[in-house]
Amino acid sequence: MEKWVVSAKKADFKGIGERFGIDQVTARIIRNRDIVGDAAIREYLQGGLADFHNPREMKDICLAAGILAGKLQEGKKIRILGDYDIDGIQSVYILYSALRRCQGNVDYAIPHRVTDGYGINGRLVRQAKEDGVDTIVTCDNGIAAQEETALAKELGLTVVITDHHEVPYREEGGRREYQVPAADAVVNPKQPDCPYPFKELCGAAVAFKLVQVLYQDLGFPQEEALGYLENAAFATVGDVMPLTGENRSLVKEGLKALNRTRNYGMRALAIRNHIALGEIKAYHVGFVLGPCLNASGRLDTAKRALELLLAGDEYTAAGYAEELYGLNASRKEMTEQGAGQAKALVEGTSLKEDKVLVIFLPGLHESLAGIIAGRIREQYHRPVFVLTEGEGGVKGSGRSIEQYSMYEEMSKCKELFHKYGGHPMAAGLSLPKENVGLFRQRLNRDTSLTEEDLQGKIVIDVPMPLDYITKPLVEELKVLEPFGKSNEKPVFADKDIQILSLRVLGKNRNVCRMQVESRGGRRMDAIYFGHVEGFLAYLEEKYGERPVRQAMEGRGGGMSLSFIYYPEINVFQGAESLQIVVKNYR
Repeated sequence: MEKWVVSAKKADFKGIGERFGIDQVTARIIRNRDIVGDAAIREYLQGGLADFHNPREMKDICLAAGILAGKLQEGKKIRILGDYDIDGIQSVYILYSALRRCQGNVDYAIPHRVTDGYGINGRLVRQAKEDGVDTIVTCDNGIAAQEETALAKELGLTVVITDHHEVPYREEGGRREYQVPAADAVVNPKQPDCPYPFKELCGAAVAFKLVQVLYQDLGFPQEEALGYLENAAFATVGDVMPLTGENRSLVKEGLKALNRTRNYGMRALAIRNHIALGEIKAYHVGFVLGPCLNASGRLDTAKRALELLLAGDEYTAAGYAEELYGLNASRKEMTEQGAGQAKALVEGTSLKEDKVLVIFLPGLHESLAGIIAGRIREQYHRPVFVLTEGEGGVKGSGRSIEQYSMYEEMSKCKELFHKYGGHPMAAGLSLPKENVGLFRQRLNRDTSLTEEDLQGKIVIDVPMPLDYITKPLVEELKVLEPFGKSNEKPVFADKDIQILSLRVLGKNRNVCRMQVESRGGRRMDAIYFGHVEGFLAYLEEKYGERPVRQAMEGRGGGMSLSFIYYPEINVFQGAESLQIVVKNYR
């Protein structure tokens, strides 16, 4: 059972509310997101294009733009090397489209997840040389490619790296020696000597910044560079970057652009998923549209997703959107099977005693490892690595919890891997099969995670009685969007809520609609999407079968619960009413 705790951060909520014309509830939520001081609150509430940082502050970005401008002028062949996930696909699209707009002699290559693995490799470098390429530009990868960069330089190629991943380092005597590849230019805000003030950009946002500088240098209007803002925003959400600081402004502006996009592929993908332009939110990017782009790189080739974005007419775009939709449906089915196998392993073996889960599923499609790791992490609230057999050994992905930096912990046993990389919250790796047991042993032996770290915790933003909910307040909460990592949807709670009636809906019986009443006598609809059978079993265990049956007949039953919820305005046949969406109960 998760621990419920109320956020107790202090501020003058009344004063903030008066200065910014917002409810004290909204002011409290903003403070809970660690937004402190009027300037930061203003940027949070009203931030936009004016709050973007100057791209020229990024280390090597002017150098990289200068190199590309020279190569464009000389007609040299440029190849963009990307990655097969949402961020990689959007990064390639931005750079490829921008360089084509500059009349560049440019093409692209995206590694195949299974045969190539992540990022630039020796085969791709040699292939570029054979194809007469003069300059390689990486995006969303390259910062860990020391050997591959050295090979490219030996072969006489120019190399420009654009990336956002952690810079590899060697630790000796308590000091870190960062290992930046010897490329002609390295654009990555995570470099320790990069003065760029915001470090959490995704790969596509770094590519977008480079295009801004290149277009300025070549005399193109900045409005043209801003045309790629929707792609950078899509990737920021899809790559689960924190929606704080510049990322928040970037995604707010990018979603506006996405909702009026003229890109045939984006429009077709929204149509196929029954999402109207004008209604696309960060949620749709993260959980509906983004997974369709990702599915191509997982189960087939990411080039299909790129071809969708590059489609030149509605008919072609619709064809690619249909393919990606179908691939995503297959991916969902395979994910359910894999997640079931992973859970069975945890429950049926000594794994459940581990603080860091290392789950080996030899037959799993390797592209699903990260998704399943995320699912298992949510269920058991601990860091999870899911490994599967691939070409040349074992490959896998990890998903972490806030208290555990995967990249740091993997760096302590890096001799076990062929390759590894990533962020504090997510990682990828490959290693010899014989090292799997040792990997699990080392991570669990060396971890400093405590039992308290592993107890799931729900932080309540505002304990708010249902009586306080109004339509104006629900409308006002939209100023907190876009929601995502580090700017999660607010969490409200109320206790002693009476259940007056309940109905189970949906062909899979996965929706429970209730009428409830607060302690103050306020009646309202409540809806619960989740494990409905578990919810009913909980009620029966607590109150018995009769009260549950009475509630199902609409006759109350004397049952009351505490709910964690989010308020909404429900529209049915043109009529509006307030309701709460129940997230947790006890």
